[in-house]
Amino acid sequence: MSLLPFMRRKAEAPATPGIGTAQFLKGWSIEVMPRTAEKVEDFRAILPPGTRVYIAHIDGTAIEDMVATAKRIAGQGFDVMPHFPARSIADRATLADWIARYQGEAGITEGLILAGGRKDPAGDFASSMDLLETGLFDHHGFKRLHLAGHPEGNKDIDPDGSDRMVMEALRWKQAFAQRTGAKLALATQFCFDAQPVIAWVDRLKAEGIDLPVHIGIAGPAKLQTLIKFAIACGVGPSLQVLQKRALDVTKLLLPYEPDDVVDQLAAHKAAHPAFGIEQVHIFPLGGISTAASWANTRTGQSPALAANG
Repeated sequence: MSLLPFMRRKAEAPATPGIGTAQFLKGWSIEVMPRTAEKVEDFRAILPPGTRVYIAHIDGTAIEDMVATAKRIAGQGFDVMPHFPARSIADRATLADWIARYQGEAGITEGLILAGGRKDPAGDFASSMDLLETGLFDHHGFKRLHLAGHPEGNKDIDPDGSDRMVMEALRWKQAFAQRTGAKLALATQFCFDAQPVIAWVDRLKAEGIDLPVHIGIAGPAKLQTLIKFAIACGVGPSLQVLQKRALDVTKLLLPYEPDDVVDQLAAHKAAHPAFGIEQVHIFPLGGISTAASWANTRTGQSPALAANG
């Protein structure tokens, strides 16, 4: 079989996105961990001004490392949103200490509140709702709290494959936002297919849940890497997109880029302006710099150093 078509395709320049896609992507956020952040010498060299940077708190990561990473990135002028994984937090005093450290040492006033990756709680908290009910984030002046969203369900919460418990939790969070005035949004797991996302966002609206959605997208990466992460993270129906791509020999060796899913979501948003996706959140599974470069190219944005230089 000739490799020439593959070689020609590889040499082609990436397609220029339409205005709708560029606008849809603007304001994108990205996720890092302390160990991956260490590989980036200066975030201003790769991220546009004002980019929100989530810091994932993997179970076992020292809070000192989390706070130091938050301080460094915030000091470079970016909005920082560390994770608060409920099942990894021993008690109210520990939570209060974390919040105080983030605020006092790094000036943080945002957080992603989630149950966390571990199966059994380390202490008093089992869910994001447990953390919200403490009132500590409000007490310490946190201004924005994001919560986990699951467009393709979550079998840890609903083992039967339904979304009954997930939707019940979302209704509770909607009521919490209305009761307290808290600025909440849903940051979702990454997906590879637009249709389940569209159906889920429409379902939220039908259920009376109007929390803004920050849709998770996997950044450019090797196909094998994405499949590994997708299986580990419990990605559902949209995993078929990757499996289908793996069967196409002309695409097997090419890095995956999320253009198709982003273009489809952007087109749907353009046709339905009230559609509930507010922003795009990028999981840089193929590297932070690679993901940032992809997003900058498709939005026409420049990194902070270039923009200010």
